[in-house]
Amino acid sequence: MDLILWRHAEAEDGFPDQDRKLTGKGEKQAEKMAAWLKTHLPENARILVSPTVRTRQTAAALTREGTVVKEVGPGTSVAALLGITGWPDGKEAVVVVGHQPTLGQVAAYLLSDTQENWNIKKGAIWWFSNRTRLGETQTVLRAALSPEFL
Repeated sequence: MDLILWRHAEAEDGFPDQDRKLTGKGEKQAEKMAAWLKTHLPENARILVSPTVRTRQTAAALTREGTVVKEVGPGTSVAALLGITGWPDGKEAVVVVGHQPTLGQVAAYLLSDTQENWNIKKGAIWWFSNRTRLGETQTVLRAALSPEFL
């Protein structure tokens, strides 16, 4: 299974939090990352999106149909997010467009089996794969990219 964690791009400050929109810089970040993802994602990848405006705008840059899922929203637990994606037993690639600190906690859990507060930059992706080698299940970090490097 492939699990791609995509943090929403830069958003405006403001209240209520759910309604914050992407800035001009955020729109460019989303476009850059979406262009890279379009060339690497399998066509059948599921896109799961937090219900906030900024995450829906980030995901819209992919021009693929995403599913808005409350379990991907702010304050979601690592267990809830992994449960909704089907990790590690799913058969398809899943892109999660979500928030800090949850995405960083998921990355930490997948790579170190702890729920530390790792930072994923705005607009960045972390791409994980799950595989079995010599009877042992392994998590592999395939890519970690920020929009400024594209």
